[in-house]
Amino acid sequence: MDYFFFTFCPACKMNFKNFREYLAWLYYQYLLITGIYVLEPWEKSIFNSILFSVIGMVVYTSYVFVPIHLRLALEFFSGLFGDQPESTVALMS
Repeated sequence: MDYFFFTFCPACKMNFKNFREYLAWLYYQYLLITGIYVLEPWEKSIFNSILFSVIGMVVYTSYVFVPIHLRLALEFFSGLFGDQPESTVALMS
């Protein structure tokens, strides 16, 4: 099946050597930008562990709390612009 697919879609065929080289280049850029290429291997692992755990916590809290805050902000601004719930309108009449 793969041979059939790649025969009609030559652009879909990936060159894994180039892909590995590209990933190695990205990792090298990461090392250079963060400056951790000068660290010992155990220091790199500690740095990467802390960095990825912080990124994981940010992603998790964004996933959990941002929708709640967006809903509350939408309710707040809809109340400011006159779109009030039925119970408030009934009390004011």
